[in-house]
Amino acid sequence: MRDYDEVTSFLGEWGLFQRLIFFLLSASIIPNGFNGMSIVFLAGTPEHRCRVPDSANLSSAWRNHSAPLRLQDGRQVPHNCRRYRLAAIANFSALGLEPGRDVDLEQLEQEDCLDGWEFSQDVYLSTIVTEWNLVCEDDWKAPLTVSLFFVGVLIGSFISGQLSDRFGRKNVLFVTMAMQTGFSFLQIFSRNFEMFAVLFVLVGMGQISNYVAAFVLGTEILGKSIRIIFSTLGVCIFYAIGYMLLPLFGYFIRDWRMLLLALTLPGLLCAVLWWFIPESPRWLISQGRFKEAEVIIHRAAKINGIVAPSAIFEPSELQDLSSQKPQSHSILDLLRTRNIRMVTIMSIILWMTIAVGYFGLSLDTPNLHGDAYVNCFLSAVVEVPAYVLAWLLLRHLPRRYSMATALFLGGSVLLFVQLVPPDLYYLSTILVMVGKFGVTAAFSMVYVYTAELYPTVVRNMGVGISSMASRLGSILSPYFIYLGAYDRFLPYILMGSLTILTAILTLFLPESFGIPLPDTIDQMLRVKGIKYRQTPSHTRMLKDDEESPTVLKSTAF
Repeated sequence: MRDYDEVTSFLGEWGLFQRLIFFLLSASIIPNGFNGMSIVFLAGTPEHRCRVPDSANLSSAWRNHSAPLRLQDGRQVPHNCRRYRLAAIANFSALGLEPGRDVDLEQLEQEDCLDGWEFSQDVYLSTIVTEWNLVCEDDWKAPLTVSLFFVGVLIGSFISGQLSDRFGRKNVLFVTMAMQTGFSFLQIFSRNFEMFAVLFVLVGMGQISNYVAAFVLGTEILGKSIRIIFSTLGVCIFYAIGYMLLPLFGYFIRDWRMLLLALTLPGLLCAVLWWFIPESPRWLISQGRFKEAEVIIHRAAKINGIVAPSAIFEPSELQDLSSQKPQSHSILDLLRTRNIRMVTIMSIILWMTIAVGYFGLSLDTPNLHGDAYVNCFLSAVVEVPAYVLAWLLLRHLPRRYSMATALFLGGSVLLFVQLVPPDLYYLSTILVMVGKFGVTAAFSMVYVYTAELYPTVVRNMGVGISSMASRLGSILSPYFIYLGAYDRFLPYILMGSLTILTAILTLFLPESFGIPLPDTIDQMLRVKGIKYRQTPSHTRMLKDDEESPTVLKSTAF
């Protein structure tokens, strides 16, 4: 049985063609770093209080005391959503009475912010929160905006896997990149919150779809020794580069519309990549389009300065491929057998929990002590060593134990945050960053691990569905963070506990390290702790495979 890597071994592992594919596909991920976390600054909520109109004839003392005080983090601060009844304090001001000395403020009648709010411009000049007053009774709209973005990502994850398995990796990659860039640009002209939110759903549909398509396209084109580097140090670090650039853009551009414009324009450059990135030859082979695959392989050989064989596939192989009718697979194949069903269910739980931790900690950066831009930058920087560690673990250690270790690390330090004394706030920030480090390492490895568990015929669909499940977690993640309004340690307790439980679950998945990847559903590795019966048809299938050495086997790794 000839493997695809054996057929194309004459190309080498790290020629000019492979280097171009590696860096161009990785570079296409940079805008994802912009769009993924941009809402941290686009929907930033600055300090605010009820507006007192200039027409109100109040002394400076009464203007400074127009809002009642409330207890926050152990200190008294002006209320954000209430003020003293304006007519009453205007009357006291006209009589020359002083607040606190002549008038007992606790006895005064209060009212809502009938004239709107005054927002501090110390951090942001404008955000969608300040433009559309998404505070007080409308403060639920800010986290909803984040969730709606991930709803779009969820929809995109659901359909992109099936679309790229049917229409090709390259086509889906560029269509979804165009969606992400185009609808982000339209958001700049949003007239109200509803328009912004609907467009954000469409941006989300393209955001993860092109990430998964680029990931699968790269792993199917690149050779064995480069694939793990690409899937960890490649796409992940370039995503982190985009994430690191976000707070730098945000620091210098404090208006949300201009910031969104600056973050959208780099996506236009990705259109040029269409003429440099080919379709996956593996996918073409799986569709019986082996002539087109040969053209791409010949072109790769020319770029690498290598003379390719006149006939890449042997005549017997082409005859077998011609006589085979391309099989069509659907999402139901992920539930066909007991084993693939268990792998799918466990992958869904794993991805969902990791997403809650990753996006929850990323969205939490403005709530940490200190500068929001510095915290966001640190949250992005900590991802780079996490990806390097993930790469080393994937190269040298079993997948299950590597995943479980990273998840245990991330979950346990988050549980320790509640034990830190209030005056050691910097230690809390360090623990949160260590937690982000562990969860990020696990997030990086889970792509490779999941792709190794699924067979070639449904691999992209399996990764897409697992990614879709992670978006359910990301949809919930902003509400984990906003639980901090009731108890500031509650988000860390919940995320830490879920992460540790998922680490235990990971130990029951099959180990794929150093094992040839499956091509068919029946060749999949078995989940631990479940007894299986070997059916006669399964035995017969394995025997037929062993007696068919001329069939070309196409694998993704």
